[in-house]
Amino acid sequence: MTHRTPMPQPFVILAMPRTGTHYLEELLNEHPTVLSNGELLNEYDTNWPGKDRLLRTDRELLEQAYWRYPTPDYKNVTHIGCKINEPQFHERPGFFAELTRWPALKVILVTRNILESLRSFAQARQSGQWLKFSSDAARPPRVRLSIADCEAYFKAADNFHARIEHSFTTSQLLVVEYESLLHEPAACLGKVWHFLGAPAVGLSDRAVLQRQETRALDQTVQNFDELQLHFAHGPYARFFDVGGL
Repeated sequence: MTHRTPMPQPFVILAMPRTGTHYLEELLNEHPTVLSNGELLNEYDTNWPGKDRLLRTDRELLEQAYWRYPTPDYKNVTHIGCKINEPQFHERPGFFAELTRWPALKVILVTRNILESLRSFAQARQSGQWLKFSSDAARPPRVRLSIADCEAYFKAADNFHARIEHSFTTSQLLVVEYESLLHEPAACLGKVWHFLGAPAVGLSDRAVLQRQETRALDQTVQNFDELQLHFAHGPYARFFDVGGL
């Protein structure tokens, strides 16, 4: 495509899996001049033409995301973005460093109670249902999580969040909490518009994605009591505070 001048301002959504990034992206794309094109490093994401794009260099992929991006005809794009989940960086070890060098990049970090994230990830893998569009959809299955898997996932999230905070300046980074996005989407989105420098727009009722799991952790993790006891006196005890969720 022939891109416009001036170039759209770039942003990226970074997160651990199952943290509400699909919902955030759906809300962002309601803006008439903001476009987020899904998971750049996911070969199955239909926003991007052809899996062979992943054979390109890290720099070439970012050029496709921010210079040669697919766009609908009805949008005059002023802010262009994509999203990347933490596990996807493992497959391309140099990609994060390349991302930090992209000029004028704004970063939206989406956070969530990491136990909720892992629980949701395990449910989706077990059921094969990654998104929910209808209230008639089956309730996600209860899952059992191992102590080792929890420890590894918690540490991965800590390391990922620290890496982001150390790699981008405070003016480049906005942290969006899943719980705020869920309960106060309008206020949360207002902060995003301000951060990106895009004109504020009101929320519509067109969002179709729905929350898959509404039950508490102790009702959905079969061995919740065992895990809570194991992590009770460490830095991850806060993830098991059911009353605070």
